[in-house]
Amino acid sequence: MEQVKIGNFLKKLRKEKGITQEQLAEILNVSGRTVSRWETGNNMPDISILVDIADYYDISIPEIISGERKSEMMNEEERKIAKTMSDYATTEKEKIFKEMKLQSVMGVCALVLYWILHETGAYMYNDVLGKLAGYCETLVSVSVIMMAAFTTGSLSKVRSKSRKVFVFENFPKPMQLVVTAVVAFGGAAVIKLVLVYFFGL
Repeated sequence: MEQVKIGNFLKKLRKEKGITQEQLAEILNVSGRTVSRWETGNNMPDISILVDIADYYDISIPEIISGERKSEMMNEEERKIAKTMSDYATTEKEKIFKEMKLQSVMGVCALVLYWILHETGAYMYNDVLGKLAGYCETLVSVSVIMMAAFTTGSLSKVRSKSRKVFVFENFPKPMQLVVTAVVAFGGAAVIKLVLVYFFGL
């Protein structure tokens, strides 16, 4: 895929319409800088945006990808396929965002609880609160790692393999949340033990 060729093609299409980058950006609900990066070949439009671009210019997705016009109009079948791909990409983004939001809330809650236990000194007088403070401290790091795993997609691969083995997706939603919380705290405990045992932290 030649990004520069695609960029030049997108620039040509825009000029044929007689509009500026800023005007196109407003139509597609993106920034002018984003349009500029498409047209210079530094970046490619997201798959969900490709459908809107194809609709606006009355061309097909394959024409955009190839960087040249091959037909006058996007046929209905191509339009449906592109729309399906766009919907799928949007759904995946929403799913990742939702999971990252959950992880960030867990991390913030753990951080607040850890701060309260340390500021009040309660963790020093009670073994359970002391262990809870240790779990919360590690859970903050776990949340950061999990968010990184979500963004890179590596967690999805692990989940898909584990679901095949444990049929995790067949569990009721509340049980999935409980299992996830238990695994998160278990992981936090293991990491904490490793840090204390090997690094003395």
